[in-house]
Amino acid sequence: MITLNNSEVGKYYKVSKINGTGAVRRRIMDMGITKGAEIHIRKVAPLGDPVQITIRGYELTLRKQDAEIIEVEEI
Repeated sequence: MITLNNSEVGKYYKVSKINGTGAVRRRIMDMGITKGAEIHIRKVAPLGDPVQITIRGYELTLRKQDAEIIEVEEI
């Protein structure tokens, strides 16, 4: 299992599962991160927080704790 916070910069991934529940899961999905969405990892801060991604044509920055609940698979 690869989570978004463990992914490598410059690679493309596909969302396979969102593990959160309740309001956290809803907020992630409202940002466009849904099962099957393609994600490009743009940058990761030196300490791993935050992670900058490109999804559905726009840039998005996620906190490390939010990135941990998103399971991805490499394309």
